[in-house]
Amino acid sequence: MRTALVRRIVLSASAVSLALLATACGGSSDTADGKSDASAVKGKTADELSAELVNEADLPDHVVKPPLPEEVEAAPTATSDRPECVPLVKAPAMAEVGAPVGTTRVKTVDKPKEPAAGASAVEKLKAKMSVLRSTTTAVTLTSYNGKGAEEAFASFEGAGTACAGGFSATHAGGTVQVRKVAAGAPVQGGDESLAYAIELDYGGQTLNTQVVVVRKANTLAVFSALSISGTAEQPTAVVAAQVKKLG
Repeated sequence: MRTALVRRIVLSASAVSLALLATACGGSSDTADGKSDASAVKGKTADELSAELVNEADLPDHVVKPPLPEEVEAAPTATSDRPECVPLVKAPAMAEVGAPVGTTRVKTVDKPKEPAAGASAVEKLKAKMSVLRSTTTAVTLTSYNGKGAEEAFASFEGAGTACAGGFSATHAGGTVQVRKVAAGAPVQGGDESLAYAIELDYGGQTLNTQVVVVRKANTLAVFSALSISGTAEQPTAVVAAQVKKLG
């Protein structure tokens, strides 16, 4: 039987898609290597970060919506049986890592492709339904005082190595087994970046998700992509648009 957490993951992945279907039917303190001067860096507030968060103007081929209130409320419950793996549980939960000054979040999903001219009613329906198999991406921006962003990034970096062999993830009262964590396709941009491909035990089946983390000065952008199809693609367009917006 699938765990409550896995069901929550899948429902979360499809929430933005279902909404679409319904409507369709601080750089001066950096050093040369990108490391921040801890004595000078001040974190941005949630309001300041909101202006730097991707929106539909930045991603015209995506629907962009805020997370559901219950998702935000459940975020702090994300944890693991292995403390070093907690950042990898927090990424899909849109939970904060470390002690940021400000946090803001959004979720994106590809818009369905328009059916060809003269398409039949069945073909048009299939085009609309295809969005349910798209990759949904949770984007979380956090900003920190001092070296907080560097430390948060380092915790993700350490988790990728320490947790490669798997761990248990708990969120919102449910637990799921992560089978393995592997390096994802390299990501360009920011002062530091990393990417992971994460394999979950989905009720005896395999669910593949993607996590990308980019640090720009004292701001951390965390992307977590999943799909109810079972295999999520790395959200390259979303990552590129967000990194560009961070400057």
